[in-house]
Amino acid sequence: MMRRNETIRVVGLDTGYSDRKHTTVITHDINASLYSRELTCLLGPNGAGKSTLLKTLTAFLPPLKGDIMIEGRLLNVYSDSDLAKVIGVVLTERLNINNMSVDELVGMGRSPYTGFWGHMSAYDRHIVDESISLVGIDGLRGRMVQTLSDGERQKVMIAKALAQETPEIFLDEPTAFLDYPSKVEIMQLLQRLSRERDKTVFLSTHDLELALQIADKVWLLDKPHGVTIGTPEDLALKGEMTKYFQRDGATFDIESGLFKIDHKLTDSITLEGKGPVANMVRKALARHGVSTDAKDNNNRIYADESGISLNGDSYPDIDSLLDAVDSILDRI
Repeated sequence: MMRRNETIRVVGLDTGYSDRKHTTVITHDINASLYSRELTCLLGPNGAGKSTLLKTLTAFLPPLKGDIMIEGRLLNVYSDSDLAKVIGVVLTERLNINNMSVDELVGMGRSPYTGFWGHMSAYDRHIVDESISLVGIDGLRGRMVQTLSDGERQKVMIAKALAQETPEIFLDEPTAFLDYPSKVEIMQLLQRLSRERDKTVFLSTHDLELALQIADKVWLLDKPHGVTIGTPEDLALKGEMTKYFQRDGATFDIESGLFKIDHKLTDSITLEGKGPVANMVRKALARHGVSTDAKDNNNRIYADESGISLNGDSYPDIDSLLDAVDSILDRI
């Protein structure tokens, strides 16, 4: 297992917007570090300042106060060309590119090295080929960008960032617009790249549940509490997840490390049995406002891999069981 290294440090950082008349501070006094071989997720509600912080760390916006150190140098001493060899950025905006192939788009990641005319050497072509293979999109080679799905386009943009050969990769909402399996695939890909390619990967996301399962570190950001940093597990044990995200109708489950919906339970019935069938019956009943904690109820459900029954009558599926439970509870 390779040792992680500090690659980015921020000290006393204020972010926001400023013009000649007004200064608007979005986040205040951030002190934090990012490390190689780690996937770090920036989480927070809308309006907390995630995009502003990301734009500041990538030099799209100047900091209002404080220092940003990247690879041991202050961010503001980098030239544009030097910075393009240190930080790769993948934004959330949908691409509006026509008549460009996947190979050509990934090849644009070599522009910091190929100059204005973009003449690629054998080494440049090797890096493009390697980046395409690492992301697993060899089957997309030769495809025109406008024919790709959202998930395919996101993989192509990650390959372009890899072709840039930067030690740091920043991504703004990389799983936006994707279906859930594609979200998981992209997050696992980024986690794998951070480890296998010794990258620092930092991304903002609204996919809270996914981030808590995959991120090595989490930056929790909101205006009342500022920034709190740690592993998902440490933040859970310290109660930070509850402090930042718990709302009416949702609670953080310390046992699973994930959030769960709080259903309003107005009825109750006895449920016996173990395993996935019993768990799914319990979940469905809770959605219908029925607790399964009753112990002395005359009505009894039994559920396991052998089947589902209510008061001795068998039911082929949970849907039919729910109809029967509704009929019984209406009579109580």
